[in-house]
Amino acid sequence: MYFVRKILIIAITLLFVAASISSCTFNYNYDGSSNATQNDTENNDTGNTEEGEQDMTEREVTMITEIEVREFNKRSIYLAGGCFWGVEGYFQRVYGIYNTEVGYANGTTETTDYYSIDSTDHAETVKIDYDMSRISLEEILLHYFRIIDPTSINKQGNDIGRQYRTGIYYVDEIDIQIIEKVLSYEAEKYGELAVEFEELKNFIPAEDYHQDYLERTPGGYCHINLALAYEPLFNDEYVTPSETEISNLLDKESYDIMMNQATEAPHSSELNDEYRKGIYVDKITGEPLFSSSDKFDSGCGWPSFAKPISSSKIVEVEDNSFGMVRTEVRTSGSDAHLGHVFDDGPQESGSLRYCINGKALEFIPYEEMEERGYSDYMVFCD
Repeated sequence: MYFVRKILIIAITLLFVAASISSCTFNYNYDGSSNATQNDTENNDTGNTEEGEQDMTEREVTMITEIEVREFNKRSIYLAGGCFWGVEGYFQRVYGIYNTEVGYANGTTETTDYYSIDSTDHAETVKIDYDMSRISLEEILLHYFRIIDPTSINKQGNDIGRQYRTGIYYVDEIDIQIIEKVLSYEAEKYGELAVEFEELKNFIPAEDYHQDYLERTPGGYCHINLALAYEPLFNDEYVTPSETEISNLLDKESYDIMMNQATEAPHSSELNDEYRKGIYVDKITGEPLFSSSDKFDSGCGWPSFAKPISSSKIVEVEDNSFGMVRTEVRTSGSDAHLGHVFDDGPQESGSLRYCINGKALEFIPYEEMEERGYSDYMVFCD
């Protein structure tokens, strides 16, 4: 396979026209009018679309739009997972990642190129730039382990050699604890891992013809199923009950909040002062929505979180009710109203504040998570 790639690359080089290929970026919504009001009441017209029913082409076109990410929310991680064409193509489809660049990392020299990495011992690596307010490093690493064989040494898919080894290379020491946590989590599933874990060194961007390869060459060689990027990280199914079942399941106030967009009184929820370790789930389906590690005291009177437990768990919808422009937060599973998101949260956590009605949530203590079927989500709570 190595020699086939060499031939392909020579052909691509001859055909390649030097141009600036913009990196894959995503369109986020940063409105929220944090100073206008903290009232969570809004109309019923959510404008929600069924994203899951779109085919891959439609979703790609929708996601690839250039936006400005706030400087203090920019983070980077470098991942080696075999052929960097496929790794880059996968992460370009993950919400919250605004830029990617393929290159060669953690070799023995400060310079190299594709034809020299055998002797310089660099790994094919993807630099991933992400918006920490939209996706966590934990979620990115869980995506990473989904697309690699973490026990394979110097081999991923059909590609064999040191350049195809797996590795996580960090640039910020604050990431070390998170990476170690995820590695321990994955080791419990797979046993001994063959994934390098090192500080980044000697990263050299790859040649232009390698950048955005699968965007420019649809159907090109790829050892990864790119469609997985649109699938939930965990194989759990949460069934939404019928409207009659929901009315029987919920108390009157919870029903009015989740189904009729009502708002609980500030400081009325017992979850407002809940700071034990655990997760907060959809009261209708039981689907995990938020983690205790992202909860903070905002002083607004409602439970507040810096981000959802996973970017796929919620839907954000523009809300123009009451003469304001706000962003409503709904569950992606049951399509129930939760609250609103504002942009006045702690800057060190991404500057967002998910202001959520406590009556829409159920708290699951960490000690009960495994027994109740939430063991996969324990990694988000530390």
